[in-house]
Amino acid sequence: MASITGTSMSMTAISCSFKQGLAPCSGISNPNSVSLSIKGRRFPSITLHPNRFQVACAAQPETVKKVSDIVKKQLALPDDSVVTGESKFAALGADSLDTVEIVMGLEEEFGISVEEESAQSIATVQDAADLIEKLIENKSA
Repeated sequence: MASITGTSMSMTAISCSFKQGLAPCSGISNPNSVSLSIKGRRFPSITLHPNRFQVACAAQPETVKKVSDIVKKQLALPDDSVVTGESKFAALGADSLDTVEIVMGLEEEFGISVEEESAQSIATVQDAADLIEKLIENKSA
């Protein structure tokens, strides 16, 4: 059961912090920053809805690194190129065909199948890593 006091909300094994816009006893309105930590793992993206919230987990650093390496290879980028989670495929020089090839490389590396609709929503390395971990989790469930 959640309780709201001041600027924090806590639940069993979950700690949430809300900055700005919290009105006591009236819910949460227009928070600019929301952070959530569960057992030391930080979840940067939380979507708030009346009477509930949804957490979107960021991919593990190892997954982001593997995706970055695959992107570098598929785009034939120099070894010293910096590719991070925030790197956009288009900014790295990828066109739509390159993006399809990147997705194919990710499917092969991680043993997953990415639906065309999902593939079209991938714009950054982080997007790809998050999708991969979601697909792996769904596959094992």
